[in-house]
Amino acid sequence: MTGEHDTPNWLTAEEQDAWRRYMDGNSRLMEILNRNLQDQHGLSLAEYRILVMLTEAAEGSLRMSELADGVLSSRSRLTHQIRRMESDGMVVRSSCPEDGRGVLATVTGEGRRRLAEAAPTHVDDVRTNLIDLLSKSELNTLGRIFARVDEALADK
Repeated sequence: MTGEHDTPNWLTAEEQDAWRRYMDGNSRLMEILNRNLQDQHGLSLAEYRILVMLTEAAEGSLRMSELADGVLSSRSRLTHQIRRMESDGMVVRSSCPEDGRGVLATVTGEGRRRLAEAAPTHVDDVRTNLIDLLSKSELNTLGRIFARVDEALADK
């Protein structure tokens, strides 16, 4: 990290090109995935991710803190998102039975139904707009790259 008076370690032209291509491609991909889920299923990509995490969890429930960490969201943003999903009947909130202090989010039958309807659209979009554009080697490299990035940034 540079100090206030240090000279920045500017990106080379090649690094800047790669960075901008990543930013543009990622933004376009996320926009398409979100738009298609919204248009076809009335779900945002964030709601889809929450439903996936909950359905994969034991008993369809997670503590809100675990869910926030899993979807990389602030706790306050997640609380608002869960409140909206609760009003749409996709999740319910309850006190944690172990300590009574934490809050559990649990997927409902409606949430499972909505996820089951949206999953084919999402998977097709991911396949069409990313997976099928890459060779097996490129896909493996992409996975290794973002595993390294995620590991390096996980505690920041």
